[in-house]
Amino acid sequence: MLTNNNPHSSPTCQPTAAGEGVSCSSKMKKSCIKVLKREGEPIRRVLLEMDLLDNSARIISEGEHLYLPLTENPQESHLMNLTGEFELSEHEFEEQKGQLRFEDLLDEVPHFELVGDIALIEDNVSEPEKVADAIMKVKKNVKTVLVAMSPVEGEFRTRRFRVVAGEKRTSTVHKEYGCRYYIDLERAYFTPRLATERSRILAQISKGQTVADMFAGVGPYSIMIAKKSSEIRVIAIDKNPDAVEFLRRNVELNSTSNVEAIEGDANLEAKKFAGLADHVIMNLPHNANEFLDAAVKLCASNAIIHYYDITPEADLFDSSLKLVEEAASRAGRATELIESRVVRSYAPHQSNVCIEVKVI
Repeated sequence: MLTNNNPHSSPTCQPTAAGEGVSCSSKMKKSCIKVLKREGEPIRRVLLEMDLLDNSARIISEGEHLYLPLTENPQESHLMNLTGEFELSEHEFEEQKGQLRFEDLLDEVPHFELVGDIALIEDNVSEPEKVADAIMKVKKNVKTVLVAMSPVEGEFRTRRFRVVAGEKRTSTVHKEYGCRYYIDLERAYFTPRLATERSRILAQISKGQTVADMFAGVGPYSIMIAKKSSEIRVIAIDKNPDAVEFLRRNVELNSTSNVEAIEGDANLEAKKFAGLADHVIMNLPHNANEFLDAAVKLCASNAIIHYYDITPEADLFDSSLKLVEEAASRAGRATELIESRVVRSYAPHQSNVCIEVKVI
């Protein structure tokens, strides 16, 4: 008897030669990208880079179209990375024989983060060498696996890593929303987890505006915003000289001449650009409150401060909002709350939040 415990899959059986029985292959109904064949390869490569292409299922070719199977339902931010005409759809796929899965190598699917061709695993993972070996075998685009040896620490928000598999390096080029970022993970902070949040901020910024990115790092906010229009001015500040070195490299890499990369303390640099910014991005959770007076100083009339914080679930927004309001009041400015939102879970009972306030 044939049994099937997956309600989304069904066996397809055909008689074998000489009446010897049947051979069966499993079919699965999955989310997919439907695209014209002539436009399929660029989209396939981007899906692969984003770890969204499901290599356990066979790509379907029907008529003029390809159906590219997905590992999960893509977010809007994922779809923005795809060029050309395509359609989000569903289709039945056959299992790709011989394709390794994590389930074939490990007791459970590991949690890891992809930055370019580097996979990051946390230091609490048991048997990191075994996990790293599995990642390298399943994810063919991964060239290095690092295990974190420290939390984000120090004035420059860096981490220490150990290479557990692959090439012995901590540098890579990460692709996001059509932008490329050179990064050395031990010398400057970067996380791909905020890709959707960066896209959300981008949608609020208009041609002709000035944006101050007070803690720019290697430029994931600044460069994406600058690429939206050459008529947007971006003032990108960071105190970490390595981060600014990479930021300047990324400005050239992405041909964004409208980014001004500045090495310095944002509290001091704000004085040079007082009253110029239409948007002030404060992505420095834990410490952004120390720069609120400078942020208000940067604000033009009706500018918006995008203030990020790490807060307990018992007080997600109120205390942080009060800090912004008090800083504006010290400068004789009024405020209007635009939005308060949870960006992501940070730790048990703690969240990374964004509070957006108009400074009048």
